[in-house]
Amino acid sequence: MKLISLPLAVALLTSTWLSACSDQNSERLIASAKVHLAKNDTKAAVIQIKNALQATPDSAEGRYLLGITLLEIGDPNGAELELRKALALKYSSDLVTPKLAAALLAKGQYKKVLEEFSASRLGLPAATADLQTSIAVAYAAQSEAESSSVALKAALAADPGFVPALVEQARQLAARRDFDAALAAVERVVGKAPKSAEAWKLKGDLLLASKGQQEPAAAAYRQAIESRSEFLPAHFALLVLLVQKGNTDEAQKQLEQVKKFAANNPQTKYFEALIAFRSNDLKLARTLAQQLLKVAPDDYASLILAGGVELQANSLLQAEALLLRAVQVAPKAVLGRRMLVSTYLRSNRPEKALAALHPGQTTEEVSPELYFIAGEAYFQNGDVKTAEAFYSKASKLDPSDARKRTSVAFMHLVGGEAASALDELQAIASSDSGVSADMVLISAYLKGKEFDKALAAIDSLERKQPDQPLAANLRGRTQLAMGDASAARRSFERALAIAPTYFPAAASLANLDVDAKKPEDAKKRLEALLAKDPNNTQASMAMAELLSMESSGQEKALALLGKVIGASPSESAPRLLLIDLHLRSKDLEKAKSAAQNAVASLPDRPELVDALGRVQRAAGEVNQAIATYNKLIGMQPGSPLPHVQLADAYMAGKNPDSAERSLKKALELKPDLVAAQRRMALLYLNAERYDDAVAVARRLQVQHSTDAVGFSIEGDIWSLKKNWDRAATAYRTGLKRTVSSELAVKLHSVLSASGKTAEGEAFSSSWMNAHPNDATFLFHMGDAAMARKDFGAAEAAYATVAKLQPTSAAAFNNLAWVTSQLNKKGAVAYAEKANALAPRQPAFIDTMAMVLAEAKQYERAIALQKEAVALEPANPVWRLALAKIYVKSGDKTRARQELTELAALGSAFTSQSEVAAMLRSL
Repeated sequence: MKLISLPLAVALLTSTWLSACSDQNSERLIASAKVHLAKNDTKAAVIQIKNALQATPDSAEGRYLLGITLLEIGDPNGAELELRKALALKYSSDLVTPKLAAALLAKGQYKKVLEEFSASRLGLPAATADLQTSIAVAYAAQSEAESSSVALKAALAADPGFVPALVEQARQLAARRDFDAALAAVERVVGKAPKSAEAWKLKGDLLLASKGQQEPAAAAYRQAIESRSEFLPAHFALLVLLVQKGNTDEAQKQLEQVKKFAANNPQTKYFEALIAFRSNDLKLARTLAQQLLKVAPDDYASLILAGGVELQANSLLQAEALLLRAVQVAPKAVLGRRMLVSTYLRSNRPEKALAALHPGQTTEEVSPELYFIAGEAYFQNGDVKTAEAFYSKASKLDPSDARKRTSVAFMHLVGGEAASALDELQAIASSDSGVSADMVLISAYLKGKEFDKALAAIDSLERKQPDQPLAANLRGRTQLAMGDASAARRSFERALAIAPTYFPAAASLANLDVDAKKPEDAKKRLEALLAKDPNNTQASMAMAELLSMESSGQEKALALLGKVIGASPSESAPRLLLIDLHLRSKDLEKAKSAAQNAVASLPDRPELVDALGRVQRAAGEVNQAIATYNKLIGMQPGSPLPHVQLADAYMAGKNPDSAERSLKKALELKPDLVAAQRRMALLYLNAERYDDAVAVARRLQVQHSTDAVGFSIEGDIWSLKKNWDRAATAYRTGLKRTVSSELAVKLHSVLSASGKTAEGEAFSSSWMNAHPNDATFLFHMGDAAMARKDFGAAEAAYATVAKLQPTSAAAFNNLAWVTSQLNKKGAVAYAEKANALAPRQPAFIDTMAMVLAEAKQYERAIALQKEAVALEPANPVWRLALAKIYVKSGDKTRARQELTELAALGSAFTSQSEVAAMLRSL
């Protein structure tokens, strides 16, 4: 036997004594923690348990108690860690396992719950009921209703009175929208277990969701909090309700209660930011929202809040970036999409608003919560008919709401009840602090060209928003419509004085500068905005567009876009513009490179993948385009449009069978999709399957009975077969269903083509009497007059179109041509106007060159025609026109040079007889 020295013995005895003391102290601390837990004092309990674990780290009971307490106070990550330690220390599986499953549920790890515990078997009935309830919740979250029901039955078989299982049973009834049964079930639960915080919380949710009863719901949430003072779900539900009611003072008091025991909880921080936002403390709200995003950059609620802050602060670019991320995180969630659409509308980008409204989807798939803003988006895009449909749907949801009352008034307006509708809108606008009615009222006045009334309505809007640039901007747009550019300029400048980085006003002023032949002033204006807001992508893109209009500005535009992309690599708009600029200049290799780089950098953006497909098709790379569109289909499996684009690629590759299959797939997803059916009809026409093509047209006539499209396609089919009578019948039938300029033009054309000149003249006369401002039909009449060389009639028609549509470059272009043919003054001015409205368009440049040549301004005419040739070097028509100008100017040498090159093209150029005749004459 080895003797122990006295010092060692003393040390061992001391160690044993200290260990015993430590164990006793740990037990006392744990006992104290249990007392605190019984009193729902989790904060004190956590302190005691942590002190106990510091003394005895391997206390299985301590780990278990800390785990369930952390779970209680909303820390599932810490709870999982502690509960797994308790299991490793051999603490009762019956006690730990159900709580560990609950911790994983709280983290949203439903699959993990099922993988770890679906086969677990526990001894205690209460433990089995607890675990099976968690398994039922996990199955429900995975949309496995049958398995969830089986697990819930197992929970109640183990313990028929297990309250969480009964609560889940009621919750599943609610998920099936059987709200009355769910409420009855939860009432039974609170009758049996009046201290069940979960049951009271669910009752509040049901009262709110099914009946909209805010006060009874709030009372239920407060009862849940009284049952368990630190029950965070009830606190947060009550906070949501208070914030929605606009009761920020009471919400702040409620938040202070939560901060006493869960100050660092992310949701607590979220509500702190939300209340700051609702209290208009944008600085604090922005700071807190950014802190939340640093911790959880892809949290949907935090992204929505941060986006809302930027939207309220009119930081539209930042709002767009945050809300785009929110929509990517939760594509089916409504709020983020509505806010993103609103951002685009406020930033004067209605076309982007439509894309955000239902990317790759159809109008019928728009959520009811988006009906009103969908109406606004379509209205701002000029599609009044679709806007009316959405406003009508919105008005049926809740006619008492001011925005939806506005939609009803709008319906009356478009329905012809103008006087009563405008009275309604004025009443709403004057009684409601919102601006929806004001906007519709202003639009209505502008549409009716009642400019004085529009200006008065704008004055009313400005009184509501004196510190916002919207009213000044609308006033400028109204004054432009009145033809008062000077007043419009002052209004836009006023908008910029209110908000120096307000892009719509700056863009309007830049456009006025360009119209005034002062492009340098336009550039300076955009430069001034960029000096204040260097990250304004819209302004940079506008500058790039401006530079690209200059003959020597293309490289500068491309360089600027490169900088914008470098500064905002996550934005797709600058990349799309870069691709388009390359396509406009016919540089397909650079366009392809830009598109490939864009997709490599932002592989999850469907619009960029679509752009790559467009470039590949333009470059004749059909197989690559097919592969790209198949990728797009994978990205947007519910959208029919990629299938339509794939069909286009197959048609380009002369594979009609595959194109037909793709179109049929698109129509499976969206049976009344017009784009797919148009292409299907064309495909059948190319294959001379006329009966099938007519069947498509007639199907469209049923699906879109008040739309021109089906009747237009059927008439076109009969026109192609030169069956003029049946074509005219189709067009006339369509005109009985809807007012359509397109059908009117086509009917007049077939009457003329079939030799029914008198009938055609009678129809055109009656149509113009009924629709004197139909610019489309007037333009057609101008074309018809020009075809028969009646330049006087053509001049009158185009001049009227130019008055009705002062931004129609085509009208001024054609007016320039006929004025020149009539040897009247003003042809050059008209041509200059057309080119100012649509710069760098070879057709318009060609007209101007020919008009200048007629005026014997040969030097300028030749320079311009060379510009047209440079823009489209592969188009021999512009070279032939250049040769004609050389002949007129007397420069036979250069004329012969151009004509010789054209002759070398052989049959590739169809005007070889004219080329040969000109060569012989030189």
